[in-house]
Amino acid sequence: MSESMPKVQESVIRKMTRLATQYNAVNLSQGFPNEPPPLKVRLALANAVMTGNAYDDVAVCTEEELSNSLVNTLTAPKTTPDESVTDVINQYSPPMGRPDARRAVSAYYQRLYGYTVSEDDITLTLGATEAVATALRTIGQPRNKVVIFEPFHELYPSQCGIFYLDPVFVTLRPSDDGSTWSYDEAELKDALKGATALILNTPHNPTGKVFQQNELKNIVDLCIQTDVYIITDEIYEHMCYPDSNGKQRNHTLIPHAFPEARDRVLVCNSLGKSASATGWRLGWCLHPPHLSDTYRGVHDQMVAMAPHPMQYASLAYLNLPDEYFTQQLPVRYKDRVAMLARTIQEVGFGVIMPEGSYYLFVDYRGVKELQGKTPMDAAMYLMKEVGVACVPGDNFYGKSTDGNHYLRFAACRSISDLRNAIERLKVLSAV
Repeated sequence: MSESMPKVQESVIRKMTRLATQYNAVNLSQGFPNEPPPLKVRLALANAVMTGNAYDDVAVCTEEELSNSLVNTLTAPKTTPDESVTDVINQYSPPMGRPDARRAVSAYYQRLYGYTVSEDDITLTLGATEAVATALRTIGQPRNKVVIFEPFHELYPSQCGIFYLDPVFVTLRPSDDGSTWSYDEAELKDALKGATALILNTPHNPTGKVFQQNELKNIVDLCIQTDVYIITDEIYEHMCYPDSNGKQRNHTLIPHAFPEARDRVLVCNSLGKSASATGWRLGWCLHPPHLSDTYRGVHDQMVAMAPHPMQYASLAYLNLPDEYFTQQLPVRYKDRVAMLARTIQEVGFGVIMPEGSYYLFVDYRGVKELQGKTPMDAAMYLMKEVGVACVPGDNFYGKSTDGNHYLRFAACRSISDLRNAIERLKVLSAV
């Protein structure tokens, strides 16, 4: 392979999922739920695919109305030949997304954050993955520097490689009291010199860190000083947990909290995690007006559009009651994370409790059976001998060797899967 070719390889996370199937292990490696999306959202999609046309007002209709409509579609006598039926939703949408779906995204941010963004500055994307990739290509040129906090999701440096961008890493480390993860301000300041963009994922995968207001203020100020764009990955925005005093943590939308940075922030998000619909590949990006044309041009040429039926179904998702986002999602995975954490702590793993998302990034040096093993060897031991799949920690690092004693577990699976995994992990023993 030519040295000029980008260094991109198969996702280690998805590789561990493949191996979990091969070894019949409980899959706590890849961070996707195995429970269905809300019923109304599924019914909206089913109606769209079966009829090819929009229901009267899917945003406000009831589950019963959507169910009856679907039944009528499936049972009604066929009186019109297929070639005479007009189908809209199973065909191309405008590249930037359906206007009503983009308006729904705008209304979602107004409703939940009090943030106003024009539908003209919103593009519906092929998941948050494409949203981030298009953001990088929009503002980045080959050999530009992109700052990434490590540990990171593996897609960030891989996408940098695809676009010949140079990732620069700033390491998150356990705080002195072991209660959270912190970065060194001087290290960040140095990394931002001459950079084009910073990728910020909060709540964070894999550590579960929720960046706090003072940290975000510091990051924003440094990016303004160094003329650096901020690309945010906010797919876990509603999965923030209370602190040790019981005070609820909340996600911060940077362009709203720091309006001085609005013209340099690209907000990437999706319904995949929050709607338990990771296979739908429906996301979006809020981009500054001066970048909208370029962003949409890159998006159009890379993927043409996000899946049209899923765009339509997103109208039902984005108009779910506020309680779904503000009350249900913040607690859905909290108990699962805590349940898994208790067991792995008992068998010797070192745990910093996550502040958000649904991962446990844990130190395995205190587990007798895993001592002296590399992260991949430790992960494969758990896969083959214990029957639980996880991800080796060094997969999340590009500079530091800190990952050499970490593993990541995803606690987003069903309660029954987690209980099964917990029973299997109990065969391990602490040093």
